[in-house]
Amino acid sequence: MADRGLPPPTREEQIIPGRRHAYDFCWRKYRLVVEINGGTFARGKSGHNSGVGIARDYWKVRRAQDNGWTIYPFDAKAITDKEAIDEVAEYIENYKENNGQS
Repeated sequence: MADRGLPPPTREEQIIPGRRHAYDFCWRKYRLVVEINGGTFARGKSGHNSGVGIARDYWKVRRAQDNGWTIYPFDAKAITDKEAIDEVAEYIENYKENNGQS
């Protein structure tokens, strides 16, 4: 991320008052969180690809959105391919431009 000039995120951040669940990566200044949904391509049931896991992930997305956050969910492949980093960099650049930040 540093090679793209991105500020470092905080990890496992609890962004919603009164809620214990944490988001994988958080940029508070930009009200952006990234969630990595591992197990997308895994065989069998794991945390994120079971019915309960998927429902929990959807719930977390809605809570972040309800509280004014932008949430970018990615699978692990997007991280490896740098797709996620490119999208986050573009979001932050646009945020800065639209909010008079440099």
